[in-house]
Amino acid sequence: MNDQQHSHVGRGLDLFDTSPLVGPGLPLWLPDGAVVRGELERFALDLSVRTGCRRVHTPVLAKRELFERSGHWQKFSADMFAPVRVGAEEYVLRPANCPHHTQVYAARPHSYRDLPVRYAELGSMFRSELSGVLTGLRRVRQINLDDAHSFCRPDQVVEEVRLALSAIEEAYAVLGIPVARFRLSVRGDRGAHLGDDEVWRRAEDQLRQALGDRPHDVAPGEAAFYGPKVDVQVADAAGREETLSTVQVDHVQPERFGLEYVGRDGARHRPVMVHRGLLSSVERLVAVLLERDGGRLPTWLSPVQLRVLPVSGERHGERAAAVARGFAGLRVQVDADGPLNRRLREARAQRVAHVAVVGDAEVADGSVAVGGRNVPVGRFHRELLDEVARRAR
Repeated sequence: MNDQQHSHVGRGLDLFDTSPLVGPGLPLWLPDGAVVRGELERFALDLSVRTGCRRVHTPVLAKRELFERSGHWQKFSADMFAPVRVGAEEYVLRPANCPHHTQVYAARPHSYRDLPVRYAELGSMFRSELSGVLTGLRRVRQINLDDAHSFCRPDQVVEEVRLALSAIEEAYAVLGIPVARFRLSVRGDRGAHLGDDEVWRRAEDQLRQALGDRPHDVAPGEAAFYGPKVDVQVADAAGREETLSTVQVDHVQPERFGLEYVGRDGARHRPVMVHRGLLSSVERLVAVLLERDGGRLPTWLSPVQLRVLPVSGERHGERAAAVARGFAGLRVQVDADGPLNRRLREARAQRVAHVAVVGDAEVADGSVAVGGRNVPVGRFHRELLDEVARRAR
C-alpha cells in the first residue's frame, strides 16, 4: 500500500480529510479519526506517566529569541513559518517542543535529589513544507507529537536512555509494529552541529552503553544538531524503512539556556537533557497503522468497537437496542435498516471491530451471534472489556 492508498483508506473510513480553504498539509480529523487519535494520545500519556513523566502544557508560539538561543532558528529557519511581529517583538510557531521544556525546567530551582525530572507533552509543532512534498498524513505542516524530555545528572543518562528505549519497545509490541533495526546517529564531517568534540564523544558513548546488546548500525551525519541519537527504524507496508521514534542525548541546550541544579556539594551543576518520542507523530503513526492492515484497527483503537445487527429491525430491533445499552464502556452502534447481508457487508467495509447479530434464537437464550458462535451477552461484554483494557491486537 503506498502513501496515496493510505490516504484513500483514511478518507474512505471517515478518519480525516482536507479542505482547500484550510490548506494542504493540514488534515482535519473527523469524529472517527478523532477517536483513533485520542486513543493513541491516551496510550502515549499512560506510558509516559508509568515511566515517571509529569504532564505539562506549553504554547505553540514563542519569541524568535527562544529559538535563536536553542539553535533551531539557525538550523531550521528556512523550514519555519515566517515570524509575526507584535510591537517590537517577533513571534514564531515552534518547530520543536524542547526549547519550551527547557523553560519549564528553568521555572523552578532543582536539587540533585530531584533529578531526573521528566516532562511529557502531546504538543503541536509546525513546518513550512512546500506543497509538492506534502503526502497524506506522512508529510504535513502541523505535527502532533508525543514528546518527553528528561533533565538528569550525568550519571543518570544511560539509565534514562534505557528507560526510554524499553518504553518504545513496549509501545511497539502493543501496536504490533516490528523494529527493523536500531540506528546510532552520530556526527559527520559537515560541521553543522553545536557543542565541542568531548561533549559529543561522551554523549555517543552514553548511547552505546544504553543500547547494550541490541544490534545497531552507526550512521555518521544523521545526528540532531545538538546531539547524537538512537533512531528506531521500522519498515512500512512497501518495505521502505523510516524512523518512527528517537532518543537523543543533549548536552548543548542545557548549556545554551544556562540550566542548573544544586549538587550534593552545594555547587551549581549542568543537567543533561534526554529527548524521547515514544510513538512518533500521531499523523505518521496513523499512516503506518492504516498501511499495515488496510485500515483494520485493533478493538481498542477502532472508532466502532461493536455493531449490533438485528436480523429484522421490526422483530428484533428492541432487543438489539437493549443489548447495545448493556455494553457500557464500549463504543457501540445499532444498525437495523435494510437487508442483513447488506449491513454485514457494510460493517466489513467500514472495518468495524466486532459485529453481533440478534435473531430469534438470540432473543430466546440471551445471547448474540458473533463470528459463527453464540455467546451469552454478559460474557461477550466482559471479553470485549478485557480486550480493550489489555489493548490487545
